[in-house]
Amino acid sequence: MNDETRAVIERLRSPVDEADLRALAALLVDAVDAGAAVSFLSLTQAEAEDWWRRQLSAPASRAILLVARDAEGIAGSVQAHPSWAPNQPHHADVAKLIVHRRARRRGLGEQLMTAIEREAAAEGFRLLVLDSKRGDAGERLYRRLGWTVVGTIPRFALDTDGRTLHDTVVFYKELPASP
Repeated sequence: MNDETRAVIERLRSPVDEADLRALAALLVDAVDAGAAVSFLSLTQAEAEDWWRRQLSAPASRAILLVARDAEGIAGSVQAHPSWAPNQPHHADVAKLIVHRRARRRGLGEQLMTAIEREAAAEGFRLLVLDSKRGDAGERLYRRLGWTVVGTIPRFALDTDGRTLHDTVVFYKELPASP
């Protein structure tokens, strides 16, 4: 990345301003429109804003939301959600690593994943879990970053075409204790 395209990664905390909410929604819509396996089959800007509003209005927790900003605004995001289970305070699920199409192939996904691992470790999480559509760029990224494959679940979810089922690969990573 050159300086003009370098992204700054930051942690968003509530309350999130309306401009960031709209930018997060646009990021999610772009991902769905590009066929990303991020839980939605189709999504309008208004639906994406409503979804983000619900996510961001949840009671205060140890959830982590990171965004990457470039010269045009929010170019990527990733989340870590603590386990709800009382016997798993050390565990979080990583979700929705999204990089806008305009910012792909510049290492932003790797930067976001490195940052979420660092932030999660600083919050006391020692075990992270995630899943990825089999054959997707995310699967290749997680393997390259040293995540351990648990296995593959066949026909796990629908693609954005609403008809084709795809497999998901489940990963975990143990984090070192923070100093």
